[in-house]
Amino acid sequence: MRKISLFIATSLDGYIAKPNDDLSFLKIVEKEGEDYGYAKFTATIDTLIIGRKTYDYVVREIGASHYDNGERDVYVVTKTPRPNVGKTTFYTGDLTELVKRLKSKEGENIYCDGGAEVIHELLKNDLIDELIISVIPILLGNGTRLFKDGRPEQTLELITTKTYDTGLTQLHYKRKK
Repeated sequence: MRKISLFIATSLDGYIAKPNDDLSFLKIVEKEGEDYGYAKFTATIDTLIIGRKTYDYVVREIGASHYDNGERDVYVVTKTPRPNVGKTTFYTGDLTELVKRLKSKEGENIYCDGGAEVIHELLKNDLIDELIISVIPILLGNGTRLFKDGRPEQTLELITTKTYDTGLTQLHYKRKK
């Protein structure tokens, strides 16, 4: 069965965005030639699930091809219907049903890139199999929390820890069953 993985960056104090969905703090660890394992990770997936706010930010800052490269299915979780574009589906249905359907199909793994609402819903329904969390060396003080309250306790097993000269530390966990 396919697994769903969260691959995301957070501040040391647990925020994935500053107020107003500002992700500029991620730039402090940008380094030419360093992708923190992103290319290796995305080579293992053929499906992506992402929240609409995160999708809109990335499309605005980087471009739609960052997600929809023509080789993978992209599901943008949104409350507002939009026409599909290329391999990108704007999904307004039940997220749990979508993930269960995708996991039961043949294919490679599934990547969740946020945002907070999508992550919360997946964790609440025990649907994330592994978490790869890059901790950025900054204390933001407020913003959008990576982990919201109101989800069940889940035990994780540490797979690897990797540190980089930029100060970023990457933690790779899998869910214990």
